[in-house]
Amino acid sequence: MMRAITASRRCSGGGVGRVRGAGAAARRIRGLPGLAVAAAAVSLMACCPAPAGAHEVARRPPMGWNSWDAYGKTITEAQFRANVRWMAQHLRRYGWRYAVIDAGWSIPHPLAGNARSGVLTMDRYGRYIPAPNRFPSAAGGRGFAPLAHYVHSLGLKFGIHIQRGIPAEAVRANLPIAGSPFRARQAVDLNAPCAWDPHNDGVADNAAGQAYYDSILRLYARWHVDFIKVDCISSHPYAAADIHMLAQAVRAAGRPMVVSLSPGPTPLDKLAQVRRDANMWRISNDVWDVWRSNSAYPQGVANQFPRLARWAPLARPGHWPDADMLAIGYLGPHPGLGSARWSRLTHAEQRTYMTLWCIARSPLIIGANLTRMNRWTLSLLDNRAVIAVDQDATDDHQVLARHRFVVWLSRPQRGGGWYLAAFNLAGRARTLRLPWRALSLPGRRYRLRDLWRGRALGVAAALRVRLAPHGSVLYRVWRGAAPRR
Repeated sequence: MMRAITASRRCSGGGVGRVRGAGAAARRIRGLPGLAVAAAAVSLMACCPAPAGAHEVARRPPMGWNSWDAYGKTITEAQFRANVRWMAQHLRRYGWRYAVIDAGWSIPHPLAGNARSGVLTMDRYGRYIPAPNRFPSAAGGRGFAPLAHYVHSLGLKFGIHIQRGIPAEAVRANLPIAGSPFRARQAVDLNAPCAWDPHNDGVADNAAGQAYYDSILRLYARWHVDFIKVDCISSHPYAAADIHMLAQAVRAAGRPMVVSLSPGPTPLDKLAQVRRDANMWRISNDVWDVWRSNSAYPQGVANQFPRLARWAPLARPGHWPDADMLAIGYLGPHPGLGSARWSRLTHAEQRTYMTLWCIARSPLIIGANLTRMNRWTLSLLDNRAVIAVDQDATDDHQVLARHRFVVWLSRPQRGGGWYLAAFNLAGRARTLRLPWRALSLPGRRYRLRDLWRGRALGVAAALRVRLAPHGSVLYRVWRGAAPRR
């Protein structure tokens, strides 16, 4: 049976706190025969095939759900399965596919919110494994393979959060690195820790460091993981060597996985590397349910307008600037920030949130507790015409930003015409009036269809629309006969 080590957090003085049974555990680990991992785990993992089409990774912006905004580090297997079932029953038909367990899955007794918990679980090679008291199907060395099998059986894809680095406790015990002649102390860079994670040390940019990343990605491939969100890597600081080593490890693991880099802001001058080594990368710090923020953390919806204007034109199939998760719906029971609540954004602000993310073709990752879904929130997620703006458009770009009005255009891949999104960033209702030429549209008269309401609006000689405070509209506009939908 795979053995688990319980590792304490580091002491504030820079040393390592006392670990329950650490010395005896390390002696037991060193005494185990090579590669003594449960054979039952291998047979179970082998029966869990990759989802169909996995070789075409992120050809469109990934759509899915992540546990962080509703559960923080506390989600259990039962809660995850309940959300996945709801997603499969109500959202899969609209393109929502990825179900991702965010941070803290190796912590047996996590604290609510973003608090630093003191104990983590790892295997004898210094790789984090799911805490079996929270994820019972992981017991006996099976890891996340059974849970991935369940997700795949529902026609969805499975993802996990990981953190840049190597466990500090693995370094302290100098554990072997699986499948290599190296040990943890050869792979560590003590000068490159994650600033907010006391459990991990940095990984050295050498053969041993690459071997450690290779070992964890081989494990995730055996678990049949389809998506990895890698944290503390694309900002605070930008970790170029780790991004490259992880990309190499994903390729070597032999299983297609979406690679998502977090947090932001990813530096714009690193575009070439993130396009080469990742499928999505965050363009800002965490976005939560606030309209505008004047602090670095959290960020608000309005803060994303100038960032997306810079980043969106640089997207390519398979490589997407990521405006962060959608903090809508019920954020509870233990959200990663604050207390349990319904999203504090107004309905107009929530629609603007979704409209901006779609017209800019950001990945769409829901943060809500799906098991507490209400009709309003669902209406933001099950509109096929709106989702098509995110999934099936090209040439998305901002065409106007003036007097706290913003207008974006993109081109549908089929049927002609344009998608047009207009936004009012002011806190009072206002009317936007523009001739079509002000938006670089060549015609004099256009037909309009409101995509949120599913309603034809007739022919207009100019754009004239009344917008609620922080409100928006999303239209399809075209000349001549109506396009095929």
